[in-house]
Amino acid sequence: MTTSVRTKELRSDARRNRERLIASARELFSSQGVEVPVEEVTHHAGLGMGTLYRHFPTKEELIDAVLEDAFAGIVTLAERAAAEQDAWTGFAGFLEGALSLHAKNRGLRDILAMREHRARRAEAMRARIRPLLNRVIERAHEQGTLRPDFTADDLPLIFWTAGRVIETTAAIAPDYWRRYLALILDGLRADAATPLPVPPLTRAQLARTTVRRAG
Repeated sequence: MTTSVRTKELRSDARRNRERLIASARELFSSQGVEVPVEEVTHHAGLGMGTLYRHFPTKEELIDAVLEDAFAGIVTLAERAAAEQDAWTGFAGFLEGALSLHAKNRGLRDILAMREHRARRAEAMRARIRPLLNRVIERAHEQGTLRPDFTADDLPLIFWTAGRVIETTAAIAPDYWRRYLALILDGLRADAATPLPVPPLTRAQLARTTVRRAG
């Protein structure tokens, strides 16, 4: 076996080991939260601590890798929503997909609430999906399916309240959030709309509210 072939095999093994560690961390964080010890992650992946430390010298770096993966899934949902010809279908599909990720991933909320650099990463993700969701909402308004006074700045309210439903009912009725979402979507349809009593939060108010919730 030549040196170049052996080197490629080693690189391939290293890549697979890294992917196994991320997959194991994602699964355990989802079910148990981010407080899972790294020893449990390596055991679940069938690898040793030395392999973990070669790829992720600290637990923070492993959490960041899982965070990137979670963010990529949310961005993909927003891209699919923007590509949907029927804007209401795209809008409802994004909400269902994003809440489904939340329901399946207990660690996602834990991760987003930790440390300032993750807050910056979360904002970077929002900067990517905001134009996509703005486009979906504008098209839904143009197509007459989404109530005209709903804006992208109202989306956090949906996620805050739905998140609370998910966390409260997860151990009792894990799919109950779907009923809640159906009720919310019916209230967002243009043909069911009545005037809202107050405007949405401003971007600055949203930022202040997020800080208070994380604290």
